Amino acid sequence: MQQILDAILAGDTAPEDFGTIALPDSYKGITVHKDEVDMFEGMSSRDKDPRKSLHLDDVPIPELAPGEALVAVMASAINYNTVWTSIFEPVSTFSFLERYGRLSEYTKRHDLPYHVVGSDLAGVVLRVGPGVNKWKPGREVVAHCLSVELEAPDGHNDTMMDPEQRIWGFETNFGGLAQLAIVKANQLMPKPDHLTWEEAASPGLVNSTAYRQLVSTNGANMKQGDTVLIWGASGGLGSYATQFALNGGATPVCVVSSPEKAAIVRKMGAEHVIDRSAEGYKFWKDEHTQDPKEWQRFGKKIRELTGGDDPDIVFEHPGRETFGASVYVARKGGTIVTCASTSGYMHQYDNRYLWMNLKRIVSSHFANYRESWEANKLIDKGLIHPTLSRVYSLEDTGQAALDVHHNLHQGKVGVLCLAPEEGLGVRNAEKRALHLDKINRFRGV
Repeated sequence: MQQILDAILAGDTAPEDFGTIALPDSYKGITVHKDEVDMFEGMSSRDKDPRKSLHLDDVPIPELAPGEALVAVMASAINYNTVWTSIFEPVSTFSFLERYGRLSEYTKRHDLPYHVVGSDLAGVVLRVGPGVNKWKPGREVVAHCLSVELEAPDGHNDTMMDPEQRIWGFETNFGGLAQLAIVKANQLMPKPDHLTWEEAASPGLVNSTAYRQLVSTNGANMKQGDTVLIWGASGGLGSYATQFALNGGATPVCVVSSPEKAAIVRKMGAEHVIDRSAEGYKFWKDEHTQDPKEWQRFGKKIRELTGGDDPDIVFEHPGRETFGASVYVARKGGTIVTCASTSGYMHQYDNRYLWMNLKRIVSSHFANYRESWEANKLIDKGLIHPTLSRVYSLEDTGQAALDVHHNLHQGKVGVLCLAPEEGLGVRNAEKRALHLDKINRFRGV
């Protein structure tokens, strides 16, 4: 493994030399164990501790299948799906691996008593399987997390519709929180050359997800002049949605939960900010009953900020806690686009405000390859920027996941894998200098 790292850090290793570096028999990866899926039984979600379930193990390098690439992972990042995996909610991910393992001889590799997790990476290609032509050893890459078979007709208009669509590192094994990872070659994209390894690793999942959800015709199809209500605007998803709105000529109304988070979104250029904690919104009277008067008060606040405009688009991801308010405040004919449900999956809303006002609820899940490529291209052009706030070592991944689980983070939390320290991997210092303030605006927050 040291030889691989030395070749990457040298910066001038010939691409063909990477293909001749001897591979170790095993590598270090962050895992959950199948025999521990019941370890948190009877506990509330918040009390479940990823530090107890996430392990740093030595695992064997699996055989490379056709169409796949083996990547040396310099850095990765924490997403909510890693938190869900670590606390075994809403289901154990081993059910995903078992189902995938029944598909073919090659997918049997994924059905193991351990699950190497992680759905982001930045690194260097070491090997490619048969049938891979575009990507060669030595290429510096990032990866999006869509794993897809594309053997059925359903996915050929939009790969997210493929019946064998999965999220790599969550519904498949050999994920990115490790020294090495296996991905399908059509997950690879060029690493933006002005970013460090940890910066380049952090946008992948959330940037692509926010792009499809807000910008793509498969999502809300945002246009210039739209008013966009963004929940959690300083978080992993929301920080990219805020940037897309500003970059695309829309007006974001950013909902945050503290003065510190409000300062962050203002630093990104947002003018309309609602601090939920300061306003004291309580959308639920109790566990079973919502409060429409609070929806009305929230809508009034939005109109005060926008000069009377209701949101054309509501960028939803908290789920149960906010969904009733989201449906209410969207303008007549507006769109509520929903992805994930970090506060609960069982959404409730008053359908009168949806059907009688011709609003739409649009579901969105990750992104197809084209959408991911376009989102990554905006990063590479310096039009959208990483929102990396803090970086952990691979050994401290459990603590990083706990911080995300308890919402103690801003933007994205990165993890160094093979990279020995932060700040490495920049290949275009001139381009970096043009955007340095924006790249760093989340750091240390």
